[in-house]
Amino acid sequence: MTRAVTATPTRQPPVPFAPLGLVHRVEGGLIAATAAVFFVLAGFDWWWLPALFLVFDLSFLGYAVSNRVGAFSYNLVHNFAAPAMLVSVYGILIVNGIPAAPLIFIAGCWFFHVGADRALGYGPRPSR
Repeated sequence: MTRAVTATPTRQPPVPFAPLGLVHRVEGGLIAATAAVFFVLAGFDWWWLPALFLVFDLSFLGYAVSNRVGAFSYNLVHNFAAPAMLVSVYGILIVNGIPAAPLIFIAGCWFFHVGADRALGYGPRPSR
């Protein structure tokens, strides 16, 4: 008697995850709170922060390609360097008399998102 050979579906390994320690979580929470305060002081409505919170998680779509691409796209978006760069460009433009409110709006939402993610224990993804 012969058995039929069935192909087992290929499964992608689980998304790599490295939880953050307490110090990084507290730091993330403080950055998120500070970003929220400055966001409101800059004249923006607070409700934009939760309304746009998940926009930055679109970087997870890279995981549809592979873990390596997903980790790269996630880490590219989930860091403090990019929103800090936006704040720097905003400062340069303001000093030169060029209004640039959208830059500070995006930076505020971005800082809040990354800080809140870190406070919840989500950090950079290893690219295995």
